[in-house]
Amino acid sequence: MALKRHYDMTSLFSMASMTDVIFLLLIFFMVTSTFVFPTALEINLPQSSEQTALKPGTRVYIDKDQIIYASFGDHEPQALAEDQLLGFLQLVQQQQPEDFIAIYADAEVPYGRLVEVLDLGARNGLKMVLATKPAPSSAKPAGK
Repeated sequence: MALKRHYDMTSLFSMASMTDVIFLLLIFFMVTSTFVFPTALEINLPQSSEQTALKPGTRVYIDKDQIIYASFGDHEPQALAEDQLLGFLQLVQQQQPEDFIAIYADAEVPYGRLVEVLDLGARNGLKMVLATKPAPSSAKPAGK
């Protein structure tokens, strides 16, 4: 009588290929995350209880170091020198005469510096508004 041999096949799952995929994904995300550049300016706006929800087409930013940036439409803010600001604002006024220009000034910007920029716009017939963030006490509950 012939004896039959039993070969037991054990099913093993090889984790080597899975770890390769995980490490490749990890390396991919680490490399691509270094290409992301933050484009937002750090502007700490002053608070105000009066709010108007408007989306300006032109924005002028003054950061805490008193560097002036300007943007039109959906473009990224670009740093401007003092003498370039008036030219930029006049160009915007020619292209969009009905639009207003929003000034986003950091809370640490001296009041006199802010008045200089607003006065520059007023002397040239530009419509300018000052952007603020809502005061904590001005938040109104829904339904009232």
